[in-house]
Amino acid sequence: MRAAVCVRPGAGRVELRDLPEPAPGPGEVLLAVRACGVCRTDLHLLDGELQDPQVPVVPGHEIVGEILALGAGVTGLLRGARVGVPWLASTCGRCAFCRRGAENLCVAARFTGCHRDGGFAERCTADARSCLPLPSGYDDAHAAPLLCAGLIGHRAWRLAGEAEVLGLYGFGAAAHILAQTATLAGRTVLAFTRPGDLAAQSFARSLGCTWAGDSTALPPRPLDAAILFAPVGALVPLALQAVRPGGTVVCAGIHMSDLPSFPYRLLWQERVLRSVANLTRADGDDFMALAARVAIRTHVQVYTLADASRALSDLRSAVIEGAAVLVP
Repeated sequence: MRAAVCVRPGAGRVELRDLPEPAPGPGEVLLAVRACGVCRTDLHLLDGELQDPQVPVVPGHEIVGEILALGAGVTGLLRGARVGVPWLASTCGRCAFCRRGAENLCVAARFTGCHRDGGFAERCTADARSCLPLPSGYDDAHAAPLLCAGLIGHRAWRLAGEAEVLGLYGFGAAAHILAQTATLAGRTVLAFTRPGDLAAQSFARSLGCTWAGDSTALPPRPLDAAILFAPVGALVPLALQAVRPGGTVVCAGIHMSDLPSFPYRLLWQERVLRSVANLTRADGDDFMALAARVAIRTHVQVYTLADASRALSDLRSAVIEGAAVLVP
């Protein structure tokens, strides 16, 4: 099979290679990859910013696949079914976090496209327990961003509390989905983009944001909560300054540049600064049920597998409106 491979984390690129087709082990399924989203976490992997990845590894953790074969012991799934494979690949099921339903914090968690080969390929295997049913109203390419951009945005929104006025810093794949779901739920959404990015600001307003401006600007009204999708630590003090007393700032990325020092007065008055780590199976089930009920328009730019390097470069340069998706 053909695959785009991260040969050496830190090199910043992938290489197209021919690899043996994988076989499903016990508890696994073999998938024909029909689409795979391209995520900023893939860039963090290529840049050597993730801990202890498999080397070499096939990136990609927003996988839409068709089940070709079932490994020993797999029940509840059928050959020919379409499923999604997210970032969280497997957990131990035994640690204190797993036992209390917080498997996103599992001490032995393994991640798709980092600790096991992902979806930048024509075939991949996945733990059957991590496969998610996908809503039928989305074709393969438009379903792919739901599996990370959608999921992590959904979890971050839950951790932001009952925010009526929500600010989104970084208007990429995750924000363009969350802006729609939050607006449909009656929330007021404000978008913060790279300074001077008028195209992104126009895109945000087209998806229901009532205001869109530079990430360095203060919003026209205080925020109840802010979610940072941009992996820029310098935005944390700006977001804390933008939220009201008692408000929450959620850092939604798996990696972020170092936070600068900032005066305590920005955190004072019971403001909360917190992070999001991965996702749970319950998150996946809840969000896919939501995506089946409401009309989320995922905006995608499709690339072939052979163009994986160009997709990653375009993502790094922030020239993609919505999400990039590889279709083998």
